[in-house]
Amino acid sequence: MSKQDVLLLPPAGQDGAGTAACCAPMVREPLGEDAAVGLSRMFKALGDPVRLRLLSLIASHEGGEACVCDLTGPFDVSQPTISHHLKVLREAGLVDSERRGTWVYYWVLPDALAQLSALLQIPAAPARKSS
Repeated sequence: MSKQDVLLLPPAGQDGAGTAACCAPMVREPLGEDAAVGLSRMFKALGDPVRLRLLSLIASHEGGEACVCDLTGPFDVSQPTISHHLKVLREAGLVDSERRGTWVYYWVLPDALAQLSALLQIPAAPARKSS
């Protein structure tokens, strides 16, 4: 799959009031088909423990970006395997990258995390009366 095949969803509003329908909490309204396809790619990418850890390592790295050379040490897998997992994260729209000399640097795309977060939000519910 190429970058052109990835469905990018519009980012959520800054204050939450302008949250797009694709990113409304599932408990408030049903998810549309196109939004479900795009979001499922993100969740599928995060369904692998190595990719979830990679995303966390990149997000928590000083300066908000990490060189691929800093991402291979914490794992008991080969460098080509790490590169494959990073490609999956990139194609899912969760990270982006840039080559600088011989190294590639990765950073997390905040809008993607906002979309996932907005989808899983539980809106405040009125207090239930006890029987």
